[in-house]
Amino acid sequence: MTIAVDDTKINYVPIREARAMSGLRMVLGDFTIPGPWHEACKGVYYVKGLDYIPVKSANEGASDIQAGMGGSQSELIEWTAQSSAPVVIWNDERPRSQWNDQLYLAERLSPEPRLIPSDSEDRVRMFGLANELLGEGGLCYLKRHFMVSVPLESRAEDSSERELFSFLGSKYGYDKNELKTNSVRIVGILESMSAQLTAQRALGRRYLIGDQLSALDIYWATTCGFLDPMPEDRCPMWTDFREPHFYGSVNQEIANALTSELRAHRDFIYEEHLQLPIVF
Repeated sequence: MTIAVDDTKINYVPIREARAMSGLRMVLGDFTIPGPWHEACKGVYYVKGLDYIPVKSANEGASDIQAGMGGSQSELIEWTAQSSAPVVIWNDERPRSQWNDQLYLAERLSPEPRLIPSDSEDRVRMFGLANELLGEGGLCYLKRHFMVSVPLESRAEDSSERELFSFLGSKYGYDKNELKTNSVRIVGILESMSAQLTAQRALGRRYLIGDQLSALDIYWATTCGFLDPMPEDRCPMWTDFREPHFYGSVNQEIANALTSELRAHRDFIYEEHLQLPIVF
């Protein structure tokens, strides 16, 4: 696969330039962190061998940090009618900002290797578990609440930091009274993933669905990094974001539910199918 990268970093183009292009374009936040939705989308298109133009999410001349604070995204909103990344755009078709729409497009543009199972029961199970990871109210959605909780509840003196996390808290629907409930839900999702992996192992299968790689394997591998980032040589992310409330297990219950087998499956998928080290 060839995308616009050098050995260590993606070379992003501005939105204005990308809009004038045809072909496949992917809007990504220019951050050195493994955002689970970003890495999930990148992983699907990497496995499919689909070339794309990486696009900044902020207006030209603005940083993606500024975009993360809710500013400098007028060009993205004008193009895609929303303000989040990743977004995939194919020619003049509608922008796709949801993980399942991005997967369906990848399957259409490159039918092989198939990442959506042909078997109906496998397909239902895959999309159900994938939604538990990436959908609204799923693991990644709820983990973001912990990501903003410490900066907001510690009453940090850095006004710019508070401004950023206040904006993100509002965007994510943060409520400190829901953290315990969120933790229980995350544990339940991890237990479901563990049960699926155990059932597959009992059948002598290496993958989470059926007997070959599916999108669920990619989604698990990229989601796992939100709870347990890979080492620096594999994931050269911003060091500050390795704090547990950002990218890590926020309490012992979640840490216990994230079993060694689930971590090992993440490593297997990256080693066999995804790009290492991760390139931002």
